[in-house]
Amino acid sequence: MRTEPSSTKPNPVKTALAKAIGSLRADDDMLEVLNAFASLDPDAIEKLDADAARQNPTPADAVKKLLTEQGRDTQPEFLVPGVRTFDIEVAGAESSLPATVYVPEGAGPFPVVLYFHGGGWVIADRKVYDGGARSLAKAANAAVVSVDYRQAPEHRFPAAWDDAFAAYRWLLANSAQVNGDGGAVALAGESAGGNLALATAIAARDAQLPLPAHVVAVYPVTQTSLNTESYLENAIAVPLNREMVKWFVEHLINSPEELQDPRLQLIDAHLEGLPPVTLITARIDPLRSDGAKMEEALKAAGVDVERRDYEGVTHEFFGMGAVVAKARDAVQFAADRLRGLRSKAN
Repeated sequence: MRTEPSSTKPNPVKTALAKAIGSLRADDDMLEVLNAFASLDPDAIEKLDADAARQNPTPADAVKKLLTEQGRDTQPEFLVPGVRTFDIEVAGAESSLPATVYVPEGAGPFPVVLYFHGGGWVIADRKVYDGGARSLAKAANAAVVSVDYRQAPEHRFPAAWDDAFAAYRWLLANSAQVNGDGGAVALAGESAGGNLALATAIAARDAQLPLPAHVVAVYPVTQTSLNTESYLENAIAVPLNREMVKWFVEHLINSPEELQDPRLQLIDAHLEGLPPVTLITARIDPLRSDGAKMEEALKAAGVDVERRDYEGVTHEFFGMGAVVAKARDAVQFAADRLRGLRSKAN
């Protein structure tokens, strides 16, 4: 007897189309991850409440499944050797925030990167985004501090931004706790976390705090229109699609007027005087145009910016270096852009 699919499952027609498009556009290794993700039978996040969405399989779970199928060790310490970790708490805007510190081999002190995970400000945490943070610590020879900020809808806009800024202020004063050089602190993040990294640099400038040495923003959210070229081109893409972003935003904001806040509409923020910025985008990603528009805005403001766009990969690829070649390339690109930070600390 045939049973009807659950109402929380993705539309089967859209799923079939997305799979067909992915098979044409995605690199072979990226396609293997997408197939592994599909085999985990995820629900459509836009059909769930926040609690259920946080239990959904993640692209990181797909990477682990693929590694298992390949007979490879899934332990992060095996995938990225030479990096030790420990957990700490850092100061948030209203309470302490859990964080994981990734420290490369060597005596230090190391340059420091404050890292913000993705998840649309609603789902995921620093553990889901271990791959990107751990790989960057190794490639950049930096101490990376990946922090969990408050999430919506329990803590709506601008709670995450307040926490990100508070964590940066704390790290400036306490870098020695992570074997770091307080004079060489950078910001980095993926997706929603890429937005937080950029917004925190702006907040630091406005508060006349020491500027971060560099900002690495990986497929960041930089504007609030859902009608950009890449949103339309990748409206049903996997693992991030247009309806998911709409769902994230609806859980985040208190009113439509907040969509014009410069912390969300970053491309219209005052950008002059920011430190060098590295932008990484993926072709099969609704947020690709966000990165391109941010690059244009930063250049217009006289900021040193370089963007690299990766063909054949999707949103979330950055932390998939264990199985996706272009993820390793992207991490190395970010690390190379951080060389000035590294030499400053040495």
